[in-house]
Amino acid sequence: MELSISDEKTKELLTEVMVELMKTKRTVLYEIVLEALEDVGLANAIAEGRKNEFVPEDEIFSIIDGASQ
Repeated sequence: MELSISDEKTKELLTEVMVELMKTKRTVLYEIVLEALEDVGLANAIAEGRKNEFVPEDEIFSIIDGASQ
């Protein structure tokens, strides 16, 4: 016996599950969304940084060494 479900019923069930999650597990859902937004922000920052020229490693270390003295 094969169980099948229509697209409309699937959408309805998923909506019901999401609403229930928002009601009962608000904190967990908030943390998941917040972490996803942070990941997107980090990915955007990395992509933005890659548009510029790369700085040689020794130049970075010389700046760090100079700052620590």
